[in-house]
Amino acid sequence: MNATAPITQDVLTLPRKLPEGGKTNIIGLTRPQLHAALVEMGTPEKQAKMRVGQVWQWLYHWGVRDFAAMTNLAKDYRLKLAEHFEIVIPEVVSRQISADGTRKYLVRIAGGHEVETVYIPEEGRGTLCVSSQVGCTLTCSFCHTGTQKLVRNLTAGEIVGQLMLARDDLGEWPEQGAPKDETRLVSNLVLMGMGEPLYNFDNVRDAMKVVMDGEGLTLSRRRITLSTSGVVPEIAKTAEEIGCLLAVSFHATTDEVRDKLVPINKRWNIQTLLDALRDYPRLSNSERITFEYVMLKDVNDTDADAKRLVKLISGIPAKINLIPFNEWPGSAYQRSDADRIAKFADIIYQAGYASPIRKPRGEDIMAACGQLKSATERARKSRAQIAAEAGV
Repeated sequence: MNATAPITQDVLTLPRKLPEGGKTNIIGLTRPQLHAALVEMGTPEKQAKMRVGQVWQWLYHWGVRDFAAMTNLAKDYRLKLAEHFEIVIPEVVSRQISADGTRKYLVRIAGGHEVETVYIPEEGRGTLCVSSQVGCTLTCSFCHTGTQKLVRNLTAGEIVGQLMLARDDLGEWPEQGAPKDETRLVSNLVLMGMGEPLYNFDNVRDAMKVVMDGEGLTLSRRRITLSTSGVVPEIAKTAEEIGCLLAVSFHATTDEVRDKLVPINKRWNIQTLLDALRDYPRLSNSERITFEYVMLKDVNDTDADAKRLVKLISGIPAKINLIPFNEWPGSAYQRSDADRIAKFADIIYQAGYASPIRKPRGEDIMAACGQLKSATERARKSRAQIAAEAGV
């Protein structure tokens, strides 16, 4: 499947009832969905709202994985919950820790498929990069994930579960009875892992409703950033139904170059994308949009590119994240030289836009931006094959 395909894609989204047990995974159900499920189970309508709040707190505030441990619920009610539901999050297959402290988790989801999740610690904050699909449909030529075929969408529970497994590994669930501690190891979440989030909109939206809920995982919408390559029809919906911060994988200043780097541009070109972005800050009450721009030597890194970029985004509240290209085996591209990146950044800065140069993190464990690809799907294409597909 390529970027010219319709938005409605023929990918498998797992049903909530898993065939082997016939139970519904309770992780990832929004409050209204959980309410409906408890009523269907036999919970009296008058009690359902209270039961939702109780179960929700056990799952997402305390991190409990066993209905029997939900001690403020009657024993027979706990048994009934266990008959109808299960508490399942992705399984950690391996964990690698970079020299800079970055953690990369290879996690297994239903069906035996694998995705990668990355935790990036920084001073005073920690960012979790989560995946939304197994593989990717967009085939961006500079991205390692793009060389892996799309297998299926992740469910809302599998997206939420990535945050939960990171909190498990970091020991971040609060202890019952302990003083309240607002310190967060995972303080920010970015939908920048494997997949295009807006090609899995419903599950991403539901997962973010769970993550943003104020009585559980409690990450505010301003601490969540969704990165898209430019699925134009879903951008306004993202503002209205999720309201998180938005980042756009931009990477080029002409349609000719962007068609090669980000093939979805052939469907929605630069001007169409920018027209959709101009309303986003107003619709979502976000301060600005982040434009992500990977620096590729002799491809998109000239002074003329920098000046065109500033002209293109004129009038859009924005910052530009410059990303030194993170090389991967078989890549057809090279990272721009450091002085070239600095000059590019200075042109943008002088035009009045923030232009931070992203420090590569986790390169030694292939956890940096554009390097994610599940270990079982790492069949290598030759450098010549990838270069030919990229048209370079």
